[in-house]
Amino acid sequence: MTTLLLVRHGLTTMTGPLLAGWTPGVHLDERGRAQVAALAGRLAPVPLAAVVSSPLVRCVETAEAVAAGRPGPAGKVETDERLGEVRYGDWTGRPLKELAEEPLWRVVQTHPSAVRFPGEEGEAMADAQHRAVAAVREWNARIAAEHGDDAVYAMCSHGDIIKAVVADALGLHLDQFQRIQADPASLTAIRYTELRPFVVRVNDTGGDVSALLPPPPGEGAAGSSDAAVGGGA
Repeated sequence: MTTLLLVRHGLTTMTGPLLAGWTPGVHLDERGRAQVAALAGRLAPVPLAAVVSSPLVRCVETAEAVAAGRPGPAGKVETDERLGEVRYGDWTGRPLKELAEEPLWRVVQTHPSAVRFPGEEGEAMADAQHRAVAAVREWNARIAAEHGDDAVYAMCSHGDIIKAVVADALGLHLDQFQRIQADPASLTAIRYTELRPFVVRVNDTGGDVSALLPPPPGEGAAGSSDAAVGGGA
């Protein structure tokens, strides 16, 4: 019954024109630093039990902005390699315009569950989803055990990884995950309960976060795995 805040890293010089993947040393650029500073300011009222990140530097820098000044464990970023970007193999570092001419591109767009990226370091999209969802489930259990069922924590990761986690939470086949969007420095929230996850928001780049605050002690919703009939208030 934890609430997970999925944060995509801010902009880098490679974001958009090139497929960065696991390219080392890709830092946030000036735009990205401004984005994550704004996001950290928005999230400041939300008490976080932990801040977890992909080990790639652009995510660590984003997570550090969110964690800055927070007391306790949330003030120190923990990394988890399972949250790292999809391993795109031989596609890493290449221009997206060039990749769009590859035969595999169409499969990536329409049948990603069948995709394994080329080269010795290439990973299957299904494997990337599996590792990321496994990481989320393990962190959910750890956070709930250490901080209680109403705890909120943040994970900083990458666009395709966030989309894959959201697809799992929505019960969508991986082949539908391209319908989900995760912009740089966006916020996606998923509340995990005993019976089902609830996708609370997706690709939020400027909304109010008061609804993400945990309930006051003793006011947790009974039967919180139930969906509100009519959509709730």
